[in-house]
Amino acid sequence: MAIEVYWGSGSIYSWRVLLALEFKQLRYLSHSLNLSKQEHCSPELLKLNPRGRVPVLVDGEFVCYEPLAILTYLDCKYPQMPLFGRDAEEAGNIMRRVCEFQVYLECHLNKIITAIFLGVLEDRLEEVNASLAVVIRETRQIERLLTQAQWLAGDHCSAVDIIAFPSIKILQRALARRDADELNTPFEPLEPNFPAIAAWLRRVEAFPGYERTYPPHWRA
Repeated sequence: MAIEVYWGSGSIYSWRVLLALEFKQLRYLSHSLNLSKQEHCSPELLKLNPRGRVPVLVDGEFVCYEPLAILTYLDCKYPQMPLFGRDAEEAGNIMRRVCEFQVYLECHLNKIITAIFLGVLEDRLEEVNASLAVVIRETRQIERLLTQAQWLAGDHCSAVDIIAFPSIKILQRALARRDADELNTPFEPLEPNFPAIAAWLRRVEAFPGYERTYPPHWRA
């Protein structure tokens, strides 16, 4: 029985799972939900995830939600192309980097992205600028890592790359909006200030199957 994944276009968390499935070269049935129509809160989806959120992965009788839990499940069930390393040391290093990204960077990225996309940047400008300072500092650390290795946790793509990539891409999309012009950032254009990150983004985009993960509504 094929893996099924329920996801929404533009959802950072959905994108992570789609990237993991493509990276691991797993076959799956894709169910794209219209988030603006609240399809993720339908009775069918609420049976799978009572929190009414995507992504949701169904593999036979097993149902899993929350992206990090899904990535962990996929790596244990389908160990080819491992996301969490090949030994205990690699797994510990990768999970540490995942935790660092989520604890020190992700919440600040989300504050910036949400304020821009909701059209409330002017009202939250002080908070956004504070988060932006943190994001710039942490991004410089990522740039430093990527000057030493091709991937965020060493010489192989891993879960931390899969988790970080959609957040960086959506930040770029948010900052490219006209209403974000008042923010003074080093991210647009990215290449002059963060060339190693720009090269890393291109490596992820070179995955076979990457185009299937790209948010469809971004093409409009």
